[in-house]
Amino acid sequence: MSHSGMIIPERSRDIGDFLVGRLLPFRKKRMIGPFIFIDHMGPVTLGPERYMDVGQHPHIGLATLTYLFEGTIEHRDGLGTRQGIEPGSVNLMVAGRGVTHTERTPEEMRKGTVFTLHGYQIWIALPKAQETMAPAFFHTAAGDLPQWKTPLASYMLICGKAFGKESPVPHYSELFLLEVKTGGKADLNLAEGVQGEIGIVVVSGSVQACATEIPVGSILYSKAGETCKISCGANTHLMVFGGEPLPEERFIHWNFVASERSKIEAARQAWKDQTFPMMAGEKSYIPLPESKSPLKN
Repeated sequence: MSHSGMIIPERSRDIGDFLVGRLLPFRKKRMIGPFIFIDHMGPVTLGPERYMDVGQHPHIGLATLTYLFEGTIEHRDGLGTRQGIEPGSVNLMVAGRGVTHTERTPEEMRKGTVFTLHGYQIWIALPKAQETMAPAFFHTAAGDLPQWKTPLASYMLICGKAFGKESPVPHYSELFLLEVKTGGKADLNLAEGVQGEIGIVVVSGSVQACATEIPVGSILYSKAGETCKISCGANTHLMVFGGEPLPEERFIHWNFVASERSKIEAARQAWKDQTFPMMAGEKSYIPLPESKSPLKN
């Protein structure tokens, strides 16, 4: 990392029953590659007093990627999908022109079970040509993701291409999302194996770059084409993501992402009028948040 690198801190955001750590978007850096939104969920203890219940809400223009270290979430959507996600597996929902979904603690875990939920909710902006594609859902089991080890670290490729490997999780632009774990101390140059902008989330452990300690929970950002050398302490856990930036600006409002403001305005109106494609038999409905200037980026 050169001196033009940036440290993006995790900021607390209240999303109803949960406090999450918002990593992207950040005021000085809206996107890293095509990644436009990253929330760190937990670690939080769930139990009889509080389970996860995110009611029906809409998306356009993006793919949502859920990746867990601990716990279970049941995803349901307007395509008829009902899919639990466990640690290490991947749920990818491509919103395209519009889809709704819910995220809840599964019924079988609501019988007094106490458990930890910990993971990441990630939004990947779709390229302009795919923004209005038909919605789709993909689930990939942990055992199907590329995994490999070097003398310094172990790697799992969650999505995209890195180090000459490709994940089976669909992707629509040049991107990568990796989980990296060190055993002992390790000096890594991640730019050797990936292309484009690089974001490194310090999940746990310790990382130094340019003689600067990177706080746990923060993102270290490195521009495309720069070396990205970091020194990791023993038992450091990283999420590494990024890729080639999309050529056009992206607007983001609530759960909507688009290259044109008019697409967001149309989605807002459709959700308000409940003419958006809804889930069959789902009674929950998260209303559109009122905002004086909804399309300010």
